[in-house]
Amino acid sequence: MTSPTRPRIHPTAIIDPTAEVHPTAEIGPHCLVGPHCLVGPRVCLYPQAMLLGWTELGEGCEVYPGAMLGGAPQDRKYKGEPTHLSIGARTSIRECVTIHRATGDGQETQVGQDSMIMAYAHIGHNCCIGKNVTLANNAGVSGHAIIGDYANIGGYVGIHQYARIGTLAMIGGMSKVCRDIPPYALADGRPAQVVGVNSIGLRRAGLSQEAQAALKDAFRLIYRSGLNLSQALARVREGVHQCEEVQRLVNFLEEVFKGYGGRARDPRGHGA
Repeated sequence: MTSPTRPRIHPTAIIDPTAEVHPTAEIGPHCLVGPHCLVGPRVCLYPQAMLLGWTELGEGCEVYPGAMLGGAPQDRKYKGEPTHLSIGARTSIRECVTIHRATGDGQETQVGQDSMIMAYAHIGHNCCIGKNVTLANNAGVSGHAIIGDYANIGGYVGIHQYARIGTLAMIGGMSKVCRDIPPYALADGRPAQVVGVNSIGLRRAGLSQEAQAALKDAFRLIYRSGLNLSQALARVREGVHQCEEVQRLVNFLEEVFKGYGGRARDPRGHGA
């Protein structure tokens, strides 16, 4: 009988002596918990899940068979310095997902709480993934990308390094994201282009009718009026209700000006 004060660890699992495993965690057959890992309360590692090192799993996370978390970054600049991977509470990591640690001494790759990372998806080094994000099967997120809270990334999507995906954006399956996608947008295509407002996502998130209407007005000015971006943003500031969501959209798009190809954080950009 398993002691309530000790983790339920299958005898075939390998646990590094420097790892910390919470007493309520469950670790299945043939799992690996590598050096300096932290496995939180009620975490479940299904058979053959692997934490390769320097990885923290928040309370209630699930890691499915074949997933490999905390591997060294696929980055020529990486020289073996200590870096980390942090995954928030209640996040589900499905089969054969790979998520890598960061590049740069003490840096961290982050995945927020309550997210779902579906089978065979990949998250590269130094990425910052928000809370309640859905990353569908086989999606690939390149290094240093940022994905905002409640974003929904379709299957087989490829996201360029340093790209930003805003809050509550939705990216259609098989899209190629090589520039920033603003908050609340619905984007699709190769390369991905904004095709409208993520209306279904806004309703599901419980945004007020006033905020939804203001966002639709803003998107019409920015993407349907024929104005350039500077002119459109000026019109949005003057003529659209300035709720929190519209302000977030405007602030995001203003930062795009600083970047290369619409990626505000790309080191080749003018603002880097």
